[in-house]
Amino acid sequence: MAKKLAYDKVLFTTVILLVGLGLIAVFSASAAFAREQGAGLNMYLVKQSAAAVIGLVAMWILMHIDYRHFRRPQVLYPIILGSLVLLVASLFGPELNNTRRWLFIGRLSIQPSELAKLAMVAFVAYQIERNEDRESRDLVLPVCLLLGLMAGLILMQPDLGTAVLLCGATVFMLFLAGVRWSYFVGGALALLPALWLAVYSVPYRRQRFMAFLNPDLEPLRSGYQARQSLIAVGSGGLMGRGLGESLQKLYFLPYPHSDFIYSILSEELGLIGAVGVLLLFAILFWRGIRAGLKAPDTFGRYLAWGLVGFITLQALIHISVALALMPTKGIPLPFISYGGSSLVVCLAGSGVLLNVSQHA
Repeated sequence: MAKKLAYDKVLFTTVILLVGLGLIAVFSASAAFAREQGAGLNMYLVKQSAAAVIGLVAMWILMHIDYRHFRRPQVLYPIILGSLVLLVASLFGPELNNTRRWLFIGRLSIQPSELAKLAMVAFVAYQIERNEDRESRDLVLPVCLLLGLMAGLILMQPDLGTAVLLCGATVFMLFLAGVRWSYFVGGALALLPALWLAVYSVPYRRQRFMAFLNPDLEPLRSGYQARQSLIAVGSGGLMGRGLGESLQKLYFLPYPHSDFIYSILSEELGLIGAVGVLLLFAILFWRGIRAGLKAPDTFGRYLAWGLVGFITLQALIHISVALALMPTKGIPLPFISYGGSSLVVCLAGSGVLLNVSQHA
């Protein structure tokens, strides 16, 4: 009789706790914002709950699909092609907040850049498995070409934060694969001028960067968000004001239910709650790395590491922005921030990760 595979229950529980905390946080942070828009207090909670249901169903399905199917070219390449087509299509979509990041199908919105993260992770894992020689250009060149294409399309939306996140997750995987340092140094030297141009050629990015270097330069303009975020974090104290009692969400912080939800959590739950969130992501990272270490093949190992790498890196960027350790950038906190595409993709990625853990 075949042995029944068991998924990582610690990893599964951690994901469920993060999603549950996210639903509570979204309702708390968004109620006043929804009322200002003339909608019901639970409008954002209802939308996020619907995305959570879709994401949990996707996670459950992917938990039961052998991850090794995704290394088959007839499966992997259509996923990559579909991601690229959606990224191109988004450039012709409606403009919201001076960006073109979404596709709308009726009342349903999709953010293609979120799907591109999963496609990129799977492709890098596939290339690493195919090339035992980690110093070979046959490994690095295809990865750099696809990364450049995806990151370029994302920058055209424009979305610098997601492009940087995509590059960071890819570098993380290649570093773990043992790619020689000269490739990283050469890539960094090639990207620095592009990054400088991406920041300084756009006025609001330049202002945010200067405000990061000197928060007191424009406290009521480019430095406003960072200062209000720090006020929220600091006013939480040890135990917090209590759920629903945040003051900074009352029109002081923009988009408190998405871009600055960690700040609101810190204000309402205090230092204990803020550290608790960090601990949940640390457990997630630990179990993801563990699943990769115990995976039966190279593809599974780097697929697991890539998935947990992009989720953890995204969390670190969001939290760093909330603590004014990085320039202000709208990056959602995985599983917690409001945003259907981000939540569904994180849960789908968790489903694949849980499947890898079953084979560990």
